[in-house]
Amino acid sequence: MADPVSALAGSAVGVVGGGQLAMLLAAAARRLEVPLHIQTPSAQDPAAALATSVVLANLDDISATRELARRSGAITFENEWLDLPALAPLGFEGVVFLPSLEALTPLVCKRRQRQLLQGLGLPTPRWCELPADGVLPADFAYPLMAKLASGGYDGKGTVVLGGPGELASLQAKVPQGDWILEEMVPFELELSQLACRDRDGNLQCYPLVQTYQHQQVCDWVLAPAHVPQAVQAYARNIAASLITAINYVGVLTIEFFYGPGGLQVNEIAPRTHNSGHLTIEASHTSQFEQQVRIVSGLPMGSVALRVPGALMVNLLGFESSANDYLSQREALAALPEANVHWYGKQGSNAGRKLGHITLLLSGASPQERALEAEQLLARVRSIWPLPSA
Repeated sequence: MADPVSALAGSAVGVVGGGQLAMLLAAAARRLEVPLHIQTPSAQDPAAALATSVVLANLDDISATRELARRSGAITFENEWLDLPALAPLGFEGVVFLPSLEALTPLVCKRRQRQLLQGLGLPTPRWCELPADGVLPADFAYPLMAKLASGGYDGKGTVVLGGPGELASLQAKVPQGDWILEEMVPFELELSQLACRDRDGNLQCYPLVQTYQHQQVCDWVLAPAHVPQAVQAYARNIAASLITAINYVGVLTIEFFYGPGGLQVNEIAPRTHNSGHLTIEASHTSQFEQQVRIVSGLPMGSVALRVPGALMVNLLGFESSANDYLSQREALAALPEANVHWYGKQGSNAGRKLGHITLLLSGASPQERALEAEQLLARVRSIWPLPSA
């Protein structure tokens, strides 16, 4: 982590949201001695206990966001499920949003993401609108991935279509304009590139990481990704091109497919991201500290790894329960170089992100780190099982 900067206390940060990402932002802000205020509907939400103050209101309550702005120098967002037109009047009143509403406009909708990527000439799967007549473009073939254009996450809002019958079934259930279709991309690895840009246009990219999904939810993340230097450079160039083109300020994540067709952008997350959680222990400056620094006006910190590598494993709910899993958490914390983060959510159900564990790796080579990560993952699994299908 970056050195404390108490002598350079930044302006107060406002966050719309109170979940685990806001909680980790609040923890970073405390270390930097930067006041951080949140807008969230419940005092029991994960971030509430760490925030400087809480505006108790629904996330789409614009009067509450106006109050949040009164307490803050700039406002950022925990997620991208935003009503940008409703927020626009606050911008006209002088409220500072970072990233700006203009930068967020092409990112909060998967359709607009695809249009942006095409316009910039960046690699992206072919896509089309959900065809009203059921007739696909001539060069499209099943299977296809149907995606909800706005609001989907962690596998929610996605449907694999194996043929015309499944397309017709989907069309009978959903509004026509709310979904898009994408070609299924053959891939060998899923990768994630975390990038950050400050108000002065300075841009940095964290090391590329590998991600692995279980039932379309992130299971684990390995840093750094073992891919050729050319692939790493290309991922950084894609991130730099995109983030500069839209004048984005803050932390942003690009998820990639990597396979026979090279790199293809899967999705863009305009915020801190699950694939960057390992930066808390593994990097000189975590993604959360970086976001607080950027939004509060402090200089960015180093994005370099401070260890040879790291493995992050999500602690996904595997049952419906009110258990706090204290004995499992203690067993996880006893693993070598383990750092357990528990989000304090109220209740568990299958697939819910309850926390995560980051394990620092010491292997000098990618092969040594891969073996080390495989062994540690097996030990995590012996304590914390995956949710069943």
